[in-house]
Amino acid sequence: MKTKVEMANKLIDEKSPYLLQHAYNPVDWYPWNEEAFKKAKLEDKPIFLSIGYSTCHWCHVMAHESFEDEEVAKLMNDTFVSIKVDREERPDIDNVYMTVCQMLTGSGGWPLTIIMTPYKKPFFAGTYIPKISKYGRIGMIELADKTKKLWNHEKDRLFDSAEHISERIKEATKTSPGNLLGKEVVELCFKQLSNSYDNKNGGFGNSPKFPTPHNLLFLMNYYHINKEQKALDMVIKTLDSMSIGGVYDHIGYGFHRYSTDEKWLLPHFEKMLYDQAMLTLAYTDCYNITKNDYYKEIAERILAYCTRVLLSKEGAFYSAEDADSEGEEGKFYVWSIKELKDILDDQELELLSRVYNLKESGNFKDEATRRFTGHNILHLKEKLSELSHDKYDDNLNRTLDKIRDTLFKKREQRVHPHMDDKILTDWNGLIIAALSRAAAIFNREDLAKVASKCADFFISSIDGDGSLFHRYCKGQWNILGNIDDYSFMIFGLIELYEATFNDRYLKKAIDLMNEQIKSFWDEEGGFYFTSSNEEEVLSRMKEIYDGAIPSGNSISFTNLLRLSRITGETKYEEYGEKLQKVFSDTIKESPIAYTQMVSGILLSLSKSEEVVVVGDINSDEFKSYVSNIRSVCSPASVLVAKNTNESHPMIHEIADYTRYQDRVDDKTTIYICRNFTCNEPVTSLSEALSIIGK
Repeated sequence: MKTKVEMANKLIDEKSPYLLQHAYNPVDWYPWNEEAFKKAKLEDKPIFLSIGYSTCHWCHVMAHESFEDEEVAKLMNDTFVSIKVDREERPDIDNVYMTVCQMLTGSGGWPLTIIMTPYKKPFFAGTYIPKISKYGRIGMIELADKTKKLWNHEKDRLFDSAEHISERIKEATKTSPGNLLGKEVVELCFKQLSNSYDNKNGGFGNSPKFPTPHNLLFLMNYYHINKEQKALDMVIKTLDSMSIGGVYDHIGYGFHRYSTDEKWLLPHFEKMLYDQAMLTLAYTDCYNITKNDYYKEIAERILAYCTRVLLSKEGAFYSAEDADSEGEEGKFYVWSIKELKDILDDQELELLSRVYNLKESGNFKDEATRRFTGHNILHLKEKLSELSHDKYDDNLNRTLDKIRDTLFKKREQRVHPHMDDKILTDWNGLIIAALSRAAAIFNREDLAKVASKCADFFISSIDGDGSLFHRYCKGQWNILGNIDDYSFMIFGLIELYEATFNDRYLKKAIDLMNEQIKSFWDEEGGFYFTSSNEEEVLSRMKEIYDGAIPSGNSISFTNLLRLSRITGETKYEEYGEKLQKVFSDTIKESPIAYTQMVSGILLSLSKSEEVVVVGDINSDEFKSYVSNIRSVCSPASVLVAKNTNESHPMIHEIADYTRYQDRVDDKTTIYICRNFTCNEPVTSLSEALSIIGK
């Protein structure tokens, strides 16, 4: 009998939690490496490529049905050389083959299934595949058998098909420069969002409903600059609806991945770091516009979840929590009335049931049987602040806090969902940005300290040539950084600079931008997803689509714009113009698919405003000035500080124009420049506020 070690496949030495989940499958899995491709060539077998991630529900389903099944594994081992890839660890591989899947099938998703030649050229693409063919979907047994017959008898046809598909991918990824985009594309984006907006439930489109926070960030920028109330109304309705729905965790905080229905009630229960980061930015910006404490509270609670659950001992953040626990999706989060009766007294249960819409039969239906499950997802019909207080006693919030605390402690005793404990540079860049903006807007120095510690962890990892790594896991850095790693980390460092005015973070953002240009820039315009030092898989891609998270090119465009305005270096704006031009024809076709990029275009078309505050950055007066200035600044503005306590401020090297900006009469002094014209310096805060943003 084999020992457990002997039963392990080639994934056993990997760091990725997803790959390790499959290390004891009877499928003879290999990681993506040369050994696997050499084996396929030597044994004359096609490659079976399976791409997923550790918190993916349907990845777990397919693994249980097929990859853990001895019959399926034997067929796969006889037919293929099988490779497992963690899409979060190798997004470069995932991007290429997801493009293949979407081109061949018209859709995509995970698990992603590709069958290809030993030369990485695909001839079949799909997503979830059951063990046995059903519902018009081919099963793994039939797929393996059919592939083996075709490989043995019609290999030339498969190779021809693979060659044709590969050429189509290369053609599809080619770009050619167009013209600079103007207000027309901004207005079309706003119109398309308005047309897809759900007036009843908030959000965009029908079910399933994703948060897509960059849509909301665009609308808030649009409101700021055009004073269009409808834009803000769409944001408020969406943020309100999400925060009262089941997609928000009312007990432990944080947001689930998306809602399976249009009402934000029944979520797909996984929690992703990038969703928490982007939604924190959205709720923080909404607070900054409306000054409604509700949005501040939600943003702070999201960050409380992140720092309580996802924060590693290194000071960086883990990737995600699974949707499943004990083999069942959502089991950790739902409640039966029977269970609640054992936890709460009758009065508490009655209040909880009324406020959070709980029912004896359950308040959501099983998607397969369409019957109520007997379980409940806590959700509200309206915000607690809007509930009619004559229904409840005056201590409603205090009583509910006590009940939620009781449920939280009880829930903590359950089996927790799996934690994906790899640390990704790109997603951490987003959470640094979110923590920093919240720190600045909410005057929370503790959040800035968390962001700083996280940023320092990544800065310390940069190797001698200035390159970032993509992934840290179990004590090891690995995998060269991609465009998202650079652009998101630069975004985070710029936000961290504006929260702390620590020049070191701004200097590092500029260093990384220069490295990004050196290693990723295409002379036609735009950034490749992978660096010039990395393996090319089929084609070197340039991503612009703003999907679950914004693309690296979209974030880079805004980074270039901000760095140009902060430093006075026009070269960054010139790179931004080239980037915009190379994607302009694509963006014009459907701006709603590129809202982060269009948001940057909106800012580039707006009046630029550079505000420099000169003084003792640790003084109460300086902090008060900055806090008030932030509340009125346009999103097109940049805020720079010159610390008079430093004899040789680093900001002089970064932004040469600040050498000549000093305090007037030893007072905190504000310099305001707009559209390449500077006003006289002012020491009066009220005078400065009357100028800024006007």
